[in-house]
Amino acid sequence: MPSQKAQKIDLNNEYPCPCRRRGCLVPITLTEAFGCNRCQQIFVVDESGYVIEQLSTSYPYKKTWRWTGHRWNTAHANIGESYLPVALGIVLVLLIVWLPLALRSPTGPNIIFWALLAVLLAVLPAMMVWLAYRR
Repeated sequence: MPSQKAQKIDLNNEYPCPCRRRGCLVPITLTEAFGCNRCQQIFVVDESGYVIEQLSTSYPYKKTWRWTGHRWNTAHANIGESYLPVALGIVLVLLIVWLPLALRSPTGPNIIFWALLAVLLAVLPAMMVWLAYRR
């Protein structure tokens, strides 16, 4: 079974394209970058030399890959760089804190206000995630 450990990327070698199976990454002369001969994408080698990232102006998040010696594995972003954990945390806090406060309120109109506020604050992170991950 091949190793899954990341290997350092040699700037003089050719690699298969991580986006398309048939493409080939060719080193771009005098740079620390590769260009795909099929999809015309440009990939830059990270400072550590173990990760390549796709240069793209249309996609807001960097796509990165690590070379294992046989194939590319996606390099996952840190939890702080993703909206999904933040949105889920906000929704959980709202469900655990806000809704019990709304149900404990003694007056009728106040319950409706707290419930609507909790629903609104739960929909806001969902909209942020949807806007961030749509293409």
